[in-house]
Amino acid sequence: MATLTRQDLNFGQVVADVLCEFLEVAIHLILYVREVYPIGIFQKRKKYNVPVQNEVERVVVVILDKEHHPVERFVFEISQPPLLSVSSDSLLSRVEQLLRASILKISVCDAILDMNPPGCTFTVLVYTRDVATRNMEKIQVIKDFPWIHADEQEVNMREPRLIPLKTMTSDILKMQLYVEERAQKIS
Repeated sequence: MATLTRQDLNFGQVVADVLCEFLEVAIHLILYVREVYPIGIFQKRKKYNVPVQNEVERVVVVILDKEHHPVERFVFEISQPPLLSVSSDSLLSRVEQLLRASILKISVCDAILDMNPPGCTFTVLVYTRDVATRNMEKIQVIKDFPWIHADEQEVNMREPRLIPLKTMTSDILKMQLYVEERAQKIS
């Protein structure tokens, strides 16, 4: 069985591709399950492109009420474990299993979350390390799509309740997924 190391792979690109694909599906599923958009606009697909880079610490899908205050925050905390070597046969299979488990947790989260008020919208927040922000400013592609700081009212939540959904660890990715839910969603 062949063994791959960081040098054998464009490691950052592999992780970014896997993570982007997962986040795209996860965000759509959150919007579907939490009924942010009408259910009729979604098509059922089997599978499991949000731009991210390897310096991402967290991606947060924030569901906002009509006044643009958060009622739920789906938090994906992301990190890379140290990688010595991994089996090429099991690498993608193991990661796919773990990501599938996370998707399944999202698909049933409405059973443990309170109903949201009508008229909700959403935003996606990407938390990066300071060095990543400085590096993004140097890249021309990013200059064409400038990042902006989130509005404070969209970030902070009153009296959040923490609901853990899934923790996963693989040879290329560690992720914790949890929801912060506002205690009183209906004002």
